Amino acid sequence: MDFSKYRLAREELRWTCDPEQFDTAAANNNEPLSTFIGQDRAVRALEFGLAVERPGYNIFVSGKAGTGKSTVIRSHLEAAIKQDTNHAKGHHVYDWCYVFNFEDHDSPRVIRLEPGMGKQFVRDIAELQSNLSHAISTAFDDDAYKNEVRRINDEASQSRNVQIAEAERAALAKNFSVQVGSMGIAVVPLKDGKPLERNEFVAMSKQQQEEIDTAQREVAERIETVVGRLRTLEENRLEAIHGIDGKVVENVVKPPFAVLENKYRDVDTIQQFLAGLREFSLTEVQILQAAETQDEQARPTIPGDQAAMPQAGLLPFRVNLFVDNSAIDRKQIIVEDNPTFPHLFGNIERTPVPGAALTNHMMLKAGSLVRASGGFLVLEARDVLTHPAVWPALKRVLKGGEVRPEDPSDLAILGLFPQGLRPDAIPIDVKVVMTGEPEVYSLLVAHDPEFWEIFKIRADLDHQTANTASRILEYSRFITDLCNKRELRHFTKTGIASVVEHGARMVESQKKLSTRFGLLADLVVEASEYAARSDSDLVGREHVEEALEQRVYRAARVADAIQGLMIDGTLIVDLEGKKVGQANGLAVYGDGDLMFGKPNKITIRTYMGQQGVINIEREVRLGGAIHNKGVLILTGYLGATFAQKFPLSVNISIAFEQSYGPVDGDSASSTELYAILSSLADVPIRQDIAITGSVNQAGDIQPIGGVNEKVEGFFDLCKAAGKLGSAGILIPRLNVKNLMLRRDVVEAAGKGEFHIYSAASVLEGIEILTGLEAGEPDENGHYPADSVNGRAEAKLRAYADGLRGYYLRHDGRDNGV
Repeated sequence: MDFSKYRLAREELRWTCDPEQFDTAAANNNEPLSTFIGQDRAVRALEFGLAVERPGYNIFVSGKAGTGKSTVIRSHLEAAIKQDTNHAKGHHVYDWCYVFNFEDHDSPRVIRLEPGMGKQFVRDIAELQSNLSHAISTAFDDDAYKNEVRRINDEASQSRNVQIAEAERAALAKNFSVQVGSMGIAVVPLKDGKPLERNEFVAMSKQQQEEIDTAQREVAERIETVVGRLRTLEENRLEAIHGIDGKVVENVVKPPFAVLENKYRDVDTIQQFLAGLREFSLTEVQILQAAETQDEQARPTIPGDQAAMPQAGLLPFRVNLFVDNSAIDRKQIIVEDNPTFPHLFGNIERTPVPGAALTNHMMLKAGSLVRASGGFLVLEARDVLTHPAVWPALKRVLKGGEVRPEDPSDLAILGLFPQGLRPDAIPIDVKVVMTGEPEVYSLLVAHDPEFWEIFKIRADLDHQTANTASRILEYSRFITDLCNKRELRHFTKTGIASVVEHGARMVESQKKLSTRFGLLADLVVEASEYAARSDSDLVGREHVEEALEQRVYRAARVADAIQGLMIDGTLIVDLEGKKVGQANGLAVYGDGDLMFGKPNKITIRTYMGQQGVINIEREVRLGGAIHNKGVLILTGYLGATFAQKFPLSVNISIAFEQSYGPVDGDSASSTELYAILSSLADVPIRQDIAITGSVNQAGDIQPIGGVNEKVEGFFDLCKAAGKLGSAGILIPRLNVKNLMLRRDVVEAAGKGEFHIYSAASVLEGIEILTGLEAGEPDENGHYPADSVNGRAEAKLRAYADGLRGYYLRHDGRDNGV
């Protein structure tokens, strides 16, 4: 039988990029790339999302690693900022300050100012405190003030002395003395001008004692009256001094506060703050005086002390410049690469003290959300989702449009621990651009109903694009740009063509090119390094291929070890001859960043019975769902092909030999079917041809993934075992367009040392493997007797007759056979 019609020609095994389409030998004079290759759909979505300034129109940029998500985002954000000619439209940046709240010390107030005014406000309040402290100290040190206080004190002293003298005269008239001590005023009886001793008082008659007691009470009452007058005198003295102090302080405080009130007359929150600060300055004069005479930094105080006792320091004069946008003249682009709760939302720092952790408004720290307000915030989805409590809080902030610094401790976030401060919330207007893999996007859409409310735009970056002349030119520009930016050696025509070909291999297509330019950039860098090692000024095809070969070599330890086990016979794989009910399937394995193909011996045993297809992998729970589905499809094919006039009365045992782990995927289902037909027809199939491809119930061979790795894996094994010549592989015809084989495989195929066949159906495939005609049914539904299907049909009919005869002989019934 002529198999040439199934054998692929050399030019079908690999698409080759024509290097002559590039302009120069060095290919280093291309125009710079001004667009993103193959991302028209995503770019349009991104541009639309950036243009819509409405709540919820945040953007999720999805794409595989290496598709340039960060580059695309940065470029378009920069472009959007440049096009934003009206700075105040939609987005605006402000300075934000937190100040002391005189009504509720645990709720710092927030103040919004135009960019640059925050620093000025901080300076103004600091200068206000400094000037007040100096002016108050100067005023209280004035001679006029001191003379007036001295006069009040002298008058009060004179009046006090008069009252005490009067009390002493009244007491002496009754033969008593008045003694003033730390315990108060005491009235002591006298005898001969001296204090009466206790024993002398006891020795007196009862009448004398009563007379002294009566006189003492009268004197004490008189003294109490005098004491009341003295108390009134002292209150009047203090009131007079306080009145003078109040006038002095008011005269000092009023002018500087009036200046600031006028300066910030349009900012209501500052007016409210200055009113409270003025009242504080009038009532806490001692604090301002102490600040002038004693260096505040040298005092043994900590911020927490002032938070606990707000009247005990200068904390009310402290302004926390929470967000300083003085140097910002356009929208901000903030890329938060570590979106922890404090980094994203801000936090409240604490000062530990014995038994507590204290804080105040000066210990509030801003997060990325408020710093990016008026602009853009770029986040990575996995980072956001893996940090505790960040995702729920982010949804709350984006829906509510405001954020406040919160305690970063988990207990506080979860509401299980009281928060020391609850600052005013800051309204934000920020466009969040989140990046992530398509799988992450799908999970959020499926499991979070609020996701759509806050991320209404999706920009989905494709991992591949059409293989056209314009795209190839863009590839060359990409390489040129990269070489210029990273100071790499430039590429020759063939060097660029080799990179473009690898781009096609990355997506397993002769009609597509990869857009994972992060991975391609790595190849460009590595090829430039190998060119440098060979003292070449330019990077050619040989350097690109060396870079690819070395990549495989570095990662191929496991692949080589498995191949070694097959060569020495530990893993049994037949690479020559023919056998009945046995075929070499192919699987793709991954080891880090390397994917490699490996053959698996698949054996089939068929015998009389009614169990149908027995999947051993499934029976021992090693078969995955897709693999099990593929095996069940075989029953449908066999029934449709052979069981139209008699029932299938067969047991078919399928085993992946020397397989001790999970098996999944349906790419071996055609291999299994070929081996089943071989066993039923008792026709051997070639062992030097490995097989891949899935099959449907109609017998069509369906495409599979990893076709290049499978072909190359079997080629490498045959080459290492010295079995090239007749060896080859059978692939689905629909996979021919996916072939981008290594050059050595293509060369071997061109020399007739390795053969690659394609089949569109089971009938074509079984002919290639057995050398016999598959067989088509005649008008009666019977297959030619010498065909594979004819022999299989005969075997199945014999099984059906035999099983029916068995039941009739043993129990007198046909059991439905």
